[in-house]
Amino acid sequence: MSKIQCLRTIRIAERPNLIWVEIETDEGLVGLGESFRGAQAVEAVLHETVAPWLVGRDSRRIEAVSRHLMTPYLGFASASAEVRAASAVDLALWDLMGKRHGIPVHEALGGASRSEIRTYNTCAGYAYNSGTAKGLAAGRRDIGAADVAAGPYDDQIAFMRDAGALAESLLAEGYSAMKIWPLDIQAAASGGQMITLPELKAGLEPFRKIRAAVGDRIEVMAELHSLWSSQAAIRICQGLEDLGIFWAEDPIAKMGDFQTLADLRRQTRVPICGSETLGGAVSYRQMLEAGAVDFVMLDLAWCGGLTEGRKIAALAEAFAKPLAPHDCTGPVTLIAGLQLAIHAPTAIFQEVVRATLATWYRDLVTDLPVIKGGMAQAPTAPGLGTNLLPEVRRREDAAIREYGTPLQPGG
Repeated sequence: MSKIQCLRTIRIAERPNLIWVEIETDEGLVGLGESFRGAQAVEAVLHETVAPWLVGRDSRRIEAVSRHLMTPYLGFASASAEVRAASAVDLALWDLMGKRHGIPVHEALGGASRSEIRTYNTCAGYAYNSGTAKGLAAGRRDIGAADVAAGPYDDQIAFMRDAGALAESLLAEGYSAMKIWPLDIQAAASGGQMITLPELKAGLEPFRKIRAAVGDRIEVMAELHSLWSSQAAIRICQGLEDLGIFWAEDPIAKMGDFQTLADLRRQTRVPICGSETLGGAVSYRQMLEAGAVDFVMLDLAWCGGLTEGRKIAALAEAFAKPLAPHDCTGPVTLIAGLQLAIHAPTAIFQEVVRATLATWYRDLVTDLPVIKGGMAQAPTAPGLGTNLLPEVRRREDAAIREYGTPLQPGG
């Protein structure tokens, strides 16, 4: 038995959306998990309902733990606080599994399908998603004359001002795909219910600038952030059709409305990608059965962790759909997504944000994915392959809670 002795949560005020979970066992091992958004709500679930049940159990029984945590009496609806808490615990248990056996998680999952995987750069800035509110204030904002780039990778400012130059910069670093969201700012006027022709033309301009600057040398994804009604989304997707867009992501406001999503898909030639916002394999099965998407995206910190993630990957394979793990949130989620992308047969991309890779992700964890020529290399270290830096828990703005008997108080 590998008995769980302690569950610890760590938050820092500087990154209010992030929460980390450390699970300690009587073997002297520590597993690391993470989730994002509503960190204090996730913390409450972990300490009030999860930890009292989990501490004392066998950390090797990952499937049994997952089935229990992913079927709460209340709270199982997409990526609820309960599901996000279950996701963080699951990632930590898989980290323990790999560390216990001295192998990377992708090997524990059944082995690698590839030694590296293509990345695309989500063109966010250094502070993207750093707030606690949803909507334009969370990072999906207009870029005004007063906005000044905080560094060479402030890519959201770049794609709104000169998307062609940004595409050239990415190609120079080896990235062959990019994702932008210039249409977000058009949604506020109508609450996403409609988009006028002038608004559509303005939102399409960055895509046109990319094609004018670099032609077909880079793939371009359109992120729509679940901001639009179905009819507005249809108009946008049809407007994107002649620009060679790789996919339109999360085009409608209710991505769990699979019939409406399937209806949209039938009315456009642009491939549809969905959805990081879903939780649990059942939702993905229903989405695929409805014929609603061309690409499957999942976030391991929101969908139930690697246990649900590998089931979703198996569904994608069974329905012959490519898989693309999400990351625009935290470093542990990124490296967990990479582990799944290396393992899953139909995975084609791992999302990255070069701005965060170059800055604050490095301030939080010991190791990050190695990217060479736009390709993320398979991790080789045991477990997930990264740990929180010791100084994170020593920060003045750190909030640490423990349940059980830690190996060493405070970690």
